[in-house]
Amino acid sequence: MAFLQWRRFNFFDKEVLKDPETDQVYDKLKDVNISACVSGRGQLIVGDHEGYVYMINKQLSLNMFKAYEIRVSHLHQMKQHNLLVSIGEDEQGINPLIKVWNLDKMDKGGPMCTRISRAIPNNKATPVTCLTVHENLNWMAVGFENGSVLLFKGDVTRDRHSKSRIVHESPKPVTALEFKTQGKNIFLFVVTDANVISINISGKQDIKSTLEMFGGKRGGVVMSDQSQDNQLVVARPDAVYFYQTDSRGPCLAFEGEKLRLHWFRNYLIVVGKEDKTLPRPVQLSGQAMEMHIVTVYDIQNKFIAYSAPFPDVIDVLSEWGSVYILGGDQKIYQLQEKDTQTKLEMLFKKNNYTLAISLAKSQHYDQEGLIDIFTQYGDHLYSKGDHDGAIDQYIKTIGKLEASYVIRKFLDAQRIHNLTKYLQALHKQQQATEEHTTLLLNCYTKLKDVNKLDEFIMTKDREVDFDVETAIKVCRQAGYFEHALFLAEKHGKHEWYLRIQLEDIKQYQKALEYIGKLEFTETEENVKKYGKVLMAEVPQQTTELLKRLCTDYRPTDKPLIDQSMMDGGVARIERAPAEHFIHIFVNNSEKLTEFLEHMIKVQPNSPSLLYNTLLELYLHDIVHETDSTRKTERVRKTEELLKNPDAKYDLDQAMVLCQMNDFKAGILYLYEKAHLYQQILRYHMEHDDFVHVIETCKKFGQQDSNLWVQALSYFARKEDNCKPQLMEVLSQIDKKNLLPPLLVIQTLAHNSTATLSVVKDYIIRRLQMENDQIAEDERLIKQYREDTDKKRAQIEELKTTAKVFQASKCNICNHPLELPSVHFLCEPHSYHQHCFESYAENDSECPVCAAENRKIMDIIRAQEQSKDLHEQFHNQLQRSQDGFSVVADYFGRGVFNKVTLITDSPARQPPKAASTSRFV
Repeated sequence: MAFLQWRRFNFFDKEVLKDPETDQVYDKLKDVNISACVSGRGQLIVGDHEGYVYMINKQLSLNMFKAYEIRVSHLHQMKQHNLLVSIGEDEQGINPLIKVWNLDKMDKGGPMCTRISRAIPNNKATPVTCLTVHENLNWMAVGFENGSVLLFKGDVTRDRHSKSRIVHESPKPVTALEFKTQGKNIFLFVVTDANVISINISGKQDIKSTLEMFGGKRGGVVMSDQSQDNQLVVARPDAVYFYQTDSRGPCLAFEGEKLRLHWFRNYLIVVGKEDKTLPRPVQLSGQAMEMHIVTVYDIQNKFIAYSAPFPDVIDVLSEWGSVYILGGDQKIYQLQEKDTQTKLEMLFKKNNYTLAISLAKSQHYDQEGLIDIFTQYGDHLYSKGDHDGAIDQYIKTIGKLEASYVIRKFLDAQRIHNLTKYLQALHKQQQATEEHTTLLLNCYTKLKDVNKLDEFIMTKDREVDFDVETAIKVCRQAGYFEHALFLAEKHGKHEWYLRIQLEDIKQYQKALEYIGKLEFTETEENVKKYGKVLMAEVPQQTTELLKRLCTDYRPTDKPLIDQSMMDGGVARIERAPAEHFIHIFVNNSEKLTEFLEHMIKVQPNSPSLLYNTLLELYLHDIVHETDSTRKTERVRKTEELLKNPDAKYDLDQAMVLCQMNDFKAGILYLYEKAHLYQQILRYHMEHDDFVHVIETCKKFGQQDSNLWVQALSYFARKEDNCKPQLMEVLSQIDKKNLLPPLLVIQTLAHNSTATLSVVKDYIIRRLQMENDQIAEDERLIKQYREDTDKKRAQIEELKTTAKVFQASKCNICNHPLELPSVHFLCEPHSYHQHCFESYAENDSECPVCAAENRKIMDIIRAQEQSKDLHEQFHNQLQRSQDGFSVVADYFGRGVFNKVTLITDSPARQPPKAASTSRFV
């Protein structure tokens, strides 16, 4: 691109440098015949043809020192070190000297000179044309008019350890030298009038590369900064060329003679010739001088930042953030760059927003400032009707500019395509909200752009940059169920997936399969929620899923044996309580029966609710079943369920169910299981089943003898011909003595069919038994009276008559008695004293009679302890079939005695021991 096509701006302010002390034009160099210029380290440095070096600081104070006797030809200021390297002559003739000045140390009114060495290649005296020094202070190169390049290696500040060699020779004078460090290699650019050469000097041997067969003139070569990758810039009449170490880079073509190049920040400053002339100042004898054009180019942003004529430019320097131009009119001109904001405002006025953005980026403008530029640019394009361009700029503001500002503009303009593009960018940059997602999807659906919708939603590997639930809602509302299902399945939104399948698409089978792939907890929740719908539509598959869920659930897409089980781990069994899902089968009793039968078979310890429900289903089917075969089968299953010892049905509820459905076998079995024998008997009585009444009494009469009594009352009330049953009942009552005869007669008196012939045998038999009992009782009374009289006589005898002990043998060892001996009044019994002491438990009790006496004493104590147990007496009296025997028993214990028994009477007191003449 030619420079003439670049936009021109005035981004620099030009003014003549003034002396701060006098506020007049700075003229301290007006009499100096300048030979060399350089800047850096806070100073402008000028050398003259009289050998002086002038240094101007920021306050424009001038310091000078005599560097050479004749003249200063070249100056080089180090950037990282406060060192000044100069070349000049101290003697007449061609005798250039290199001097290194330490500007931090003073010596005799000037800086200390640390090195002086001659610059003569191969001892051939020739003028120096250029000088450069590497910032590491180990390399220095000097170019000569005869085409030689002398390279010094070693400490630049000292001559002692420095070595030099010729690295290049050519017939053309050397016009420029520049160092460039690239990685570990150091390159030396050599520019002559005829070519441009790159020499790698860091190896054992120098490696030369000819970059161009055209060279450059003195002053027309400069090194760019980092923004342009530190390239070598060479000016030629047709263009400005850039060079890397191995090849030529881009070039900027424009015509005109270029006298001098200078690099300032990211600007290339070119000093060129102009045809116009101006009269020279009076002190220069009125001679005409040339006008030079100083142009400042922004290479990166492709515009001219400043261009103006200056009289006979000697050199261009830059320091303290400004550019200084030494003019031939002995004035120093200062170019002060305008601040970024001012430059941007100038560009805004010309609506040159593209350049403003590029300039702001190159000036490292802050993000807030860039956003403001993008916004203004977008507003400008929007106002011109360039909606596509405007949206591109607004996209760059995402994250800073409120999105509603942009959305409102394009909603009003009904530019859905542009709005869609902006919303897409919002999502890509993770700045979208739920409302933005909703709006974007609505844009897709309104445009019916299925491809874009697929790209936004259906791409599997795409990173999600939107709110998934919002996207599902919008797709569902717009009827894009496939997209909504894809999102729900991909992101595990199970509730949304099932709602769409069941409520919108009605794909019940797929919904059921999806539930079967979920984890246990999620499957349980969703079956509870959607079970009724699924049971109504796909009952068989839903029942199978419930069987799995309530026994040993595993997702269908997971293997039965996983890695943990292969490693020896125990599989974790997950099952849901079956009773939680009974309500799902509300309209399908057949599947509920199948489910409950499966659960009871697999898990016999299932809760009672399952057994109760299954029993209720069985009974309901028995009542309403018309097919006899199926009805018989259902009866069989019901009886098996009731008789199953592992069945945990509730007994009371089962009774109620059987009674409600009039299931006779179940009622009788449950009565028997609950030991409700009287209810069994009553059931048969209610149905006038005489045979089963008798069988019930026979079967359970041992457990409850009152059954026969109730049977007698039942048959006594019947007017039917039930004489055989009465005879059998009377036989059992008589056999077991269940009722007194009088009560039997009174009971049968209510039955007109119970004639005397029916009870004749019973009455005779009972009267005979009573007579026999009376005779036996009278015999026992007589016997007890005789025994009582005998006991009283014995007691009286013991009290009044002496007892003669005539026993000759010990009743323990059966050996003849020897003194000392012990005698008891019972029998009587006699013992050796040592035998008595060995066997007797105490001194007052006969060892032989002790056991019998202890039994009698225990009976007496038991009677005394239980004689006050009135509550126990009443309880036994109420429960007993023969109350008279209970009263007699307690009467015998003395419960009803008002006087206290004398426990120490002679009749109960054990016989006392008597002793012999050596009586104990």
